[in-house]
Amino acid sequence: MEILFDTANLTDIEEMTPFYPVSGVTTNPTIIKAEGRIDFYTHMRRIREIIGPDRTLHIQVLAQDADGIVRDAHRLLDQVDGKVFAKIPTTEQGIRAMRLLKDEGIGVTATAIYSKTQGMLAIAAGADYIAPYFNRMESLDIDTSATIKSLAKFIDRHGAKCKIMAASFKNVAQVSAAFEAGAAAVTLPPFLLRAALGAPDVVQAVNAFAQDWYDTFGTTTLP
Repeated sequence: MEILFDTANLTDIEEMTPFYPVSGVTTNPTIIKAEGRIDFYTHMRRIREIIGPDRTLHIQVLAQDADGIVRDAHRLLDQVDGKVFAKIPTTEQGIRAMRLLKDEGIGVTATAIYSKTQGMLAIAAGADYIAPYFNRMESLDIDTSATIKSLAKFIDRHGAKCKIMAASFKNVAQVSAAFEAGAAAVTLPPFLLRAALGAPDVVQAVNAFAQDWYDTFGTTTLP
């Protein structure tokens, strides 16, 4: 099971990585926009410094044609580091680029997946990760859990070295559903993790335990 932060916010990554069992960080142009007009490559290298070499870093390309996607992927590896996974939209041009990059042994994350067909093609193209958009698919009345289950079976049946990394979540219930359906990884904004652990019922239970101890022993610490 892998949990990744879907953010480029350095403060969140630096503060929360020591607390949560995260496997890496994913970004895209929309996430980057939230950080403003940053020094892009310096910012990405800083993320790598924070998360270390053993966690994965997934950065999206900008080009939409296969040759441009390949150039973008090489630029990311040259400017950030050689372990970056290039996030590539699962279009016709994207599939071609995935095949070319995998021939070079470059890490590929197939993104913007809305259907089983897209997922299967990306798996066949050699993608290391495929990223179905959970909430966006549900908003289109697509059975996201069923899609993930089908893709997980496809991976198992063919012995593919690919992981389903579900993305685009609105709440933690969707995250749980993705894992139950067969996703090996999820990427989500840090606030969803904090929301799960900071739910009012959780806080109330912890406070009640502390109060019961105090009422019994008159202290707030173990003897």
